[in-house]
Amino acid sequence: MKVGEPRIHARSTVAVTAMGLGCAQMGNLYRVTRYAESASAFQAAWDAGIRYYDTAPFYGFTRSELRLGTMLTEHPRASYAISTKVGRVMTPDPSVGALEDGYAEPLPFRPVFDYTQDGILRSFEDSQKRLGILAPDMLYVHDIGRVTHGERHEHYWNQLTTGGGFRALTALREQGAIKAFGLGVNEFEIIEQAIEVADLDICMLAGRYTLLEQASLSFMDACAARGIGIVMAGAFNSGILAGSNKFNYGDAPADIVARVEALRAACAAEGVTLQAAALQFPLAHPAALTVVSGARNGEQITANIGWFEESIPATFWTRLKERGLIADSAPVPV
Repeated sequence: MKVGEPRIHARSTVAVTAMGLGCAQMGNLYRVTRYAESASAFQAAWDAGIRYYDTAPFYGFTRSELRLGTMLTEHPRASYAISTKVGRVMTPDPSVGALEDGYAEPLPFRPVFDYTQDGILRSFEDSQKRLGILAPDMLYVHDIGRVTHGERHEHYWNQLTTGGGFRALTALREQGAIKAFGLGVNEFEIIEQAIEVADLDICMLAGRYTLLEQASLSFMDACAARGIGIVMAGAFNSGILAGSNKFNYGDAPADIVARVEALRAACAAEGVTLQAAALQFPLAHPAALTVVSGARNGEQITANIGWFEESIPATFWTRLKERGLIADSAPVPV
C-alpha cells in the first residue's frame, strides 16, 4: 500500500490518505524543532502523496497550528484534509516557561481546559485564525477522559454533555464549518461512553490498538459496525516499537520490553522490519481510516513512509498469531 492511497469515510465523506502527518513535533515536542526542520517534514510528506495533516492548539501552545497553516495555505484548499482539536482555550500568559507539558520553548499562551459550548466555539474560532483555514475537515475533542483528568473527569465530562460542548460541535457540522467531529484521546473507553450520547463521525485513538496491544479490539469492531472511523495514532506506542524504551510516555516496564523483544525476534525470523509491521498492522481493521505518523524532519517521515510501504508476506501475520503475539481475531493486512 502507498501512503497516498485515498481513503474516504462513508458517513462524512471526509477524504484522507492512508498515512497522515501528525504535527506535534512542529510544536517543539520534547525539544526545539526549527522551522526549517518542520518544513522539510511537511515537504517530504507532501511529495510522497500524503494529504492528511493533524494538529492541535496544545502542540507548542499554538506553535504547531501557526506553522502548519503557513505551509498548507500555499496549496489549494481542496487538495488536502486537516484536523485540529478543541477542549483547551489558549490564554495569553507571559509566565509560560521554557519547557511545559513536554513542549520546549512554547509560545506564551496557557492552555486552559474548557469543554463548554462557549469554550469549544472560542477554541475553534482561534484555530481558524492561526491556521488561516475557515473550515477544517475534522475537529477532535482533545484529551477528555480519566487518564487526563482523574477525579476531575466528571466535571469536564459534564461541560461536554450538559454544558453544550457536543451541541456546539453538532452545530458546526450542520453549518458546514466542519465535516466531522469526534474525540482525540489515548483511551478507547471514553470513546465508547461518548458514542452513547453524541453522534460521532471520526475519532483519533493513540496507542490503544497497535501491534503491541489489542485490548480495544471489540471496541474497534463496534465502531466498524456503526460506521465510525478511527484515525490510528501512536502506532509505535510512544516509541517502544521504533527502538526507544518509552511506552505510554514513560519508561517501559519489563513485561512490555519482553513482549517487544518477542515481536522483534519474530520480525527478524521473517525478514520484516518491526517498524513496518507496527505501521501497517492497525490499518487492516475495517474501522481504521488512516495511520497518522509524527515526524520532526524530512528524514524521519521518509523513513516512516518506507516502512509503511515495505512488502510484508501474509505468512508473517500467521506466524504472529501462532506465537500468540497478536490477537487471533485481529484483522491483518493482505
